[in-house]
Amino acid sequence: MPILAGLALAAAPAGAAQAGDPTLRDRFAIGSQGGALCEVQATVRDRVVAGMFDRAWLILCRDASQPVGTVRMLRASPDAARERIERGRADTINCPAPDACTVKGSDVAWRTRIESDGDTSYTVEGFAAYGDALDLALESIRQRRIVPGVIEVATTSVGGDDSFARTLAGTVDLDKALAEGYRRNHSGDYADAAEFFEALSRRAEEESGVTGLDPTEFTLNRALQKSNLGQFAEAERLFTEAEAVPTSDPVQLRLRRNFRAIHALNQQDYDAAATILQTPIAPLANPIETDGASVTLTPQIAAGLNSGGAGVVQQAADSERLTPAERATIIDAQATHLLGVVERLRGDAAAAKAAQLKGLSDALAVREGRVTSIIRLRSQMLGELAMSEEDLGDEAGADARFRGSVALLAAEYPETTALASARARYAAFLARHGREDEALAIYHDVVTALAGSQRALTGMANRMAPYYRLLAARAATDRQAIADFFVASQIQVRPGVADTQAVLARELSSGSDDGARLFRQATNLDRDIERARIEDARLAQLPATPEIAALRADLKTRLDNLGFQQAETLARLSAFPQFRVVAPGTLGLADLQAVLRPDEAYLKMLVVGDAVYAMLAGPADAQLWQADIGAADLEGAVDKIRATISTVEGGQRVTYPFDAATARALYAQLFGPVADRLPTIAHLIFEPDGAMLRLPINLLITSDQGLADYQRRLADPAADPFDMREIAWLGRTVRPSTSVSALAFRNARQAAPSRAAHQYFGLGQNQPVTGTLPSLGSRGGVPGTMDDDCQWSLAQWSRPISADELRIASSAMKGDAAALLTGSAFTDTAVRTRADLDQYRIIHFATHGLVTAPRPSCPARPALVTSFGDANSDGLLTFQEIYDLKIDADLVILSACDTAGAATVAATREAGISQGGGNALDGLVRAFVGAGGRSVIASHWPAPDDFDATKRLIGGLFAVRQGESVADALWATQQRLMDDRLTSHPYYWAGFAIVGDGAQALLHNGGTTTAAAAEVAGGHAGG
Repeated sequence: MPILAGLALAAAPAGAAQAGDPTLRDRFAIGSQGGALCEVQATVRDRVVAGMFDRAWLILCRDASQPVGTVRMLRASPDAARERIERGRADTINCPAPDACTVKGSDVAWRTRIESDGDTSYTVEGFAAYGDALDLALESIRQRRIVPGVIEVATTSVGGDDSFARTLAGTVDLDKALAEGYRRNHSGDYADAAEFFEALSRRAEEESGVTGLDPTEFTLNRALQKSNLGQFAEAERLFTEAEAVPTSDPVQLRLRRNFRAIHALNQQDYDAAATILQTPIAPLANPIETDGASVTLTPQIAAGLNSGGAGVVQQAADSERLTPAERATIIDAQATHLLGVVERLRGDAAAAKAAQLKGLSDALAVREGRVTSIIRLRSQMLGELAMSEEDLGDEAGADARFRGSVALLAAEYPETTALASARARYAAFLARHGREDEALAIYHDVVTALAGSQRALTGMANRMAPYYRLLAARAATDRQAIADFFVASQIQVRPGVADTQAVLARELSSGSDDGARLFRQATNLDRDIERARIEDARLAQLPATPEIAALRADLKTRLDNLGFQQAETLARLSAFPQFRVVAPGTLGLADLQAVLRPDEAYLKMLVVGDAVYAMLAGPADAQLWQADIGAADLEGAVDKIRATISTVEGGQRVTYPFDAATARALYAQLFGPVADRLPTIAHLIFEPDGAMLRLPINLLITSDQGLADYQRRLADPAADPFDMREIAWLGRTVRPSTSVSALAFRNARQAAPSRAAHQYFGLGQNQPVTGTLPSLGSRGGVPGTMDDDCQWSLAQWSRPISADELRIASSAMKGDAAALLTGSAFTDTAVRTRADLDQYRIIHFATHGLVTAPRPSCPARPALVTSFGDANSDGLLTFQEIYDLKIDADLVILSACDTAGAATVAATREAGISQGGGNALDGLVRAFVGAGGRSVIASHWPAPDDFDATKRLIGGLFAVRQGESVADALWATQQRLMDDRLTSHPYYWAGFAIVGDGAQALLHNGGTTTAAAAEVAGGHAGG
């Protein structure tokens, strides 16, 4: 995680985050449900009928990619106002009666409201389903204050405002979007800011001629936000792109220097940061003296401050203008501040303090310190001064500086991530000096605020670390400390599959076919819109030609149509009350315990910095502790264990004698306080973190039983080091399943089960390919992004997995409850176009999984191998294609290699998913959850073929009686492999894990039978 973030020198309109007269402000939030669901954003004069309206605001709500309504302030009577509105609709609204309007061509209700105040009329119109937002927006404008109220509108999201930010950035005027991007950076919402600057980059080509803004400014700011988010490779690419545009502007050069230095600091490269900051830049000539008048920066000046563009500066009023010399002074003051940060981190507190004092003095010298855009910078300077004074032993001075830093942000940026971060930094100071109760109170308020607004602790992990340490230290005597820890842990960033599970749970909560259908339609439209935006961004990078221009024009039309379809869908979805509530971002400990069964416990891990914590919650009790191993050593231990299970040497997959000593030591280090209890828990729901996302918990060794004998036998060269039958694995007695978040687990457990008519569908055994591949496609890549070096080899298709385990599974079903798709019929096109996938409770793939890239330099795009089909086939069912499937499965079984692995951020975005990616479980598991799978059985390493291990393991699942759980079924078949000398090594039995609720029944509608399933193999029905 970055150690320093949000130091962009940028400006936002004064008072943008303060209460006041909304008619004089560019934007304000309305609604109070789970954070602001809607925002009101000022726009220029109406674009349809120019000059018709005196003032207009757009109403934008979460999940809707276009405005849901418009507020206007008109100097007209109510009748004249209504006439103007109707003339401005361009025949898009059908009104057979004044109060019975609908969107033309649909039955979606449209609402208009007009309020008169003297010679001014206040009007609002928009989708009737967003009536709460329409009314609050109108009243806020009319009453010249933000009117409190709750908005109940349909929403598909469960947290995160990235898509909301993209909608705002793409909708409002360019200069306002620029200022909003800066405001979100100052607020500490770096992901939102990155979305703004990315959207602005796409718009710059069309609109820069009108506004005079420098497009390289957007790229430079995007680079900074990516660095602040820890996405260093992408940040480096964007910095290089911006720096490829030559400039001699002294202000622009200073800005590039500072952002580059922040990038180095975020990567803890202090020497590089110092070198960058000390590189001379020519001073500005002919500085212009100014008076001491207070200044509030307009968006144009904000742009000038960051880009140095003289044309931009000339657009501002004289009283607001910052001269180039003033801008350079502020940016140089920031550079001095950054150099002070470097000195402190390198251990020279005195030099750090001197630099911070000079930087603060230089910044305050501009306009006597009344430049409102540097409030965030001043707050950070005070925070750094406090750190230096603390290092010098001046505790009282440091305390005052910290409080000053917090006070600045509390006044200018209340209820923001930036304020939460500053408060957490002060709390950490209090904790270091023994003022633990004060620190805990501040931390608790920070967590409450972040959880209430559904924000994650992005970039704040180090500052929150003392909170977790304090809670763990008090846990033995203070039950509330455990509950507080549990809530706080949930706002750490989790794998993206957690969000996907939460969205699926919302879909399944509909209680009706129509509600579920509309919800799925809305989420699919979200992804279609995101994919169209990604394609537009790709086309924008290509040389401008008439063909490219035509493609982009078509995309713009498509985006407009998709946005309107999405708004219509959400309006219809509002008829279902359960979708008008935003799911809470966190779960209380008591809420989790309420869904645990008597023989269950929830084991949660949390990695913060180098500290590793664990918490065990049963139905009526809970324990919390800090593990006796750090995060770095945990990574090393997991790597050592995995290296003895499956590793590649000389191009060959190799398995070594298992590292039992490390597995035994790791169990004690991680779970010492509950080491004796864990083996007694029948069903253990395990939420891993850090390196344990890559390792099944069941292969840890719980005691020395059998271990000493095994180690003694290894001294005999004739002994079989793979014979581990006597080892006390945790999986000997415990049936584990994997959770990605407590909230996702609770929601999955409460979700309605599949309503599929049939029990089982097995797919696999692709048709072998000899000679050359029948397709020249990109095999799962995006056209134009993969060269020949990144193609998969022919071998991936020439050695199909046998369908034996599919036949074993299907033979356990009664009558026509099962179907198979194998051989040449098992193509990617056949799977994608199949209309009955949602009619099977269990979907089982037995094929090769391609999760890692063909070569390290290639992008990883997870996929399952299929047979080749028609001309549209590439022999792969890709991450994106899986996500687009429509299934209604209680269980998806992925009997393939490494299916619990990650998908890259790029592959995730290509599928139209704006968040997550890059973590274990974010690959094929996430894709099948997104398609509608409640639980997934996936593999942590290549599925072994030796001794028929995988066929016996997965095929044996279906030997269970009706009603037995998935966890029981997997545990029983693992026992059989554990007890077999040939397959007792964990490579053979431990690789598959249940992601989801393992307590659900595997078979619902009958036990075993000898009836044959229907099979399509090679295009023909077979046995």
